[in-house]
Amino acid sequence: MNLGSIIDGHDDDRVAVLSRGRPTTYGVLRRQVGGLRAGLTELGLCPGDRVAIIASNNRYFVVGYLAVVGAGMVAVPIDPTTPALAVKEELDAVQARALIAGPSARALVTANTEGALDDVEFVIGCGFTPEGGTTFEKLIECEPTDRVELDGDAPAVLAFTSGTAGSPKPAILSHAALSVNIEQQKASAEDRVRADDVTLGVAPLSHIMGLNSVLSSSLSVGASTLLIERFDPVLALESMQKHGVTVAVGPPTMWSSWLNLPDLPADVFASVRIAVSGAARLPEKVSRAFEERFGIRLWEGYGLTEAAPVVCSSYGTDAPHGSVGIPVPGLEVRLVDRDGGDVLIGDPGELLVRGPNVFSGYLDEPEATAEALDGDGWLHTGDIAVVDDDGYVFLVDRSKDLIIVSGFNVFPAEVENAIRTHPQVDDCVVVGVPHPSTGESVVAYVVVSDGASLEEEGVIRYSQTRLARYKCPKKIWFTEEVPQDLGGKVLRRMLPKPPSAQVGEWKPHTTD
Repeated sequence: MNLGSIIDGHDDDRVAVLSRGRPTTYGVLRRQVGGLRAGLTELGLCPGDRVAIIASNNRYFVVGYLAVVGAGMVAVPIDPTTPALAVKEELDAVQARALIAGPSARALVTANTEGALDDVEFVIGCGFTPEGGTTFEKLIECEPTDRVELDGDAPAVLAFTSGTAGSPKPAILSHAALSVNIEQQKASAEDRVRADDVTLGVAPLSHIMGLNSVLSSSLSVGASTLLIERFDPVLALESMQKHGVTVAVGPPTMWSSWLNLPDLPADVFASVRIAVSGAARLPEKVSRAFEERFGIRLWEGYGLTEAAPVVCSSYGTDAPHGSVGIPVPGLEVRLVDRDGGDVLIGDPGELLVRGPNVFSGYLDEPEATAEALDGDGWLHTGDIAVVDDDGYVFLVDRSKDLIIVSGFNVFPAEVENAIRTHPQVDDCVVVGVPHPSTGESVVAYVVVSDGASLEEEGVIRYSQTRLARYKCPKKIWFTEEVPQDLGGKVLRRMLPKPPSAQVGEWKPHTTD
């Protein structure tokens, strides 16, 4: 098998991707992928070699990715906004032999900033000629070669985890795991994505959601994908309307940004038949407000890099707002307590998953792999969830972000959701800090709405009307924004450090 076969069997004249205003049909895409596949082999690259791709959401990434996996090599997507030193660390971690560099990586390549490319043997420039390297444009003109047939467990992608819980680690995703998850997504709802759809490709392709849940799922059914390199809410909407986008998938920050535009007409999303939020938790407040204002339901999904990525989806179900739905077909799910026993319906427990889409482990990190994957094949997600009487899953929090106050469990998300309901609060993130008498204390970072005037005591009193006293924050820090990664996940490690004299030693209870 080979994941690269997802572009086979579709009409030659059907548009596969729209990139920088230029359409690429499936016929042209197959020819360019075949040419680059041959070109990579002619350079001396072999099946199993790691090839990094640093490119934005554009045609270069799509062709490069499909050519790499089709040639039996291992694709290593790297976020193009990653600082040079971190790029070097990631390239070194996977021992990349080659790099496909999109226009956004030109400066990095030209200057070899931080010596990032010192150990990379082959550099392929997209739209430019790197010193001592070659160009994408030259390689795609090679005589196309056939794909390499592989065992299903052969690695296809090394996907770096988001880094919200410690340093990013390269997760090994096989051809089978990625292919199975594409099929699981299709099977979860009859009309999830069709050949006549135009899918919005704004989620970064360097992130597993954009790569497999959006791009690959769309290509697998012969649909078109509108690729957007840099998200601007107004310009994105203009492109969506121009090209008739029917399926929109993106992180909560995307939906919130549109909700915050005051002058949008109620029918601005008239062409969209499916709207899905993923990559991070969608505040119920945003989901309800979006449906009320635009008449379109935001379906929520849940997944993680290590599951390739989709675990649950609410699309096509009767799941209420706030639920991520039900597990995709073919995936086993358990909720367990700290002792590993199954919890009762309605009780919180760590979410464990097992199935053919689960990753093979972290590259060269056996201890981290053993911590994530137990001997029975269960992936320990580190996410806390509950299941209601109808079988719908609701995320509660990250187990590693749990705050324990005087022996009582406090889930940051519960506190954050309560504070976000305040009419003058735009956003909030909660952490735990050491406390001499209670073990830990709850601290909240709050982003105030533009033009609003809000005091610390007012936020604390408001929380006391909605939460048990031990769950309420003892300290409020006002901040301009909540730091997030490209997928919309909160990066607690990036929160500004408050004055230590006021809160004691600053050690947020989180591993991110």
